[in-house]
Amino acid sequence: MVKPRLSIAIRLAHYGYWKAELPGRTLSMGILGENFTTDGLSETSVFLGDKFSIGSAEVVVTQPRLPCYKLGIRFQSDEMVKRFLASGRTGFYVAVTREGDVAAGDAIVSIERDPNSVPVSEVTRLYVTKRFTEEDLDSMKRILRIAALPDNWKNYFEERLQGLKG
Repeated sequence: MVKPRLSIAIRLAHYGYWKAELPGRTLSMGILGENFTTDGLSETSVFLGDKFSIGSAEVVVTQPRLPCYKLGIRFQSDEMVKRFLASGRTGFYVAVTREGDVAAGDAIVSIERDPNSVPVSEVTRLYVTKRFTEEDLDSMKRILRIAALPDNWKNYFEERLQGLKG
């Protein structure tokens, strides 16, 4: 079976934020490494497992985007990865569940939300936090029930939960 390709979605408003944070720097679309630049979808309003139609394609939100060293190289700054993560404007990955044609300006329409859904921003916070509340533990258990979450993310959260028991 062929794995669906993953794409990164970033919110258009993030560009305004980064233009203010990086004065004098030209930020062309795609410089943040995204395949989709959206207007309106944010890390707080999009949940893991959310399914969307875009043009004739369908996608599902699989995980938050965590910045990598390539972002630091692109911006020629060792601090950029930390700044990107701290901003909360990281974006998220989607997996293509039905291939189709997508064009600039196509509406992104929500078609389903996973019953165990957790906002992308919350998953990112739980991924990097060191101390957990009881509510955090409940969220992590819900995250593990989201079918779209990749195995490596499930393994990470399972290990974190096991570490708290031992």
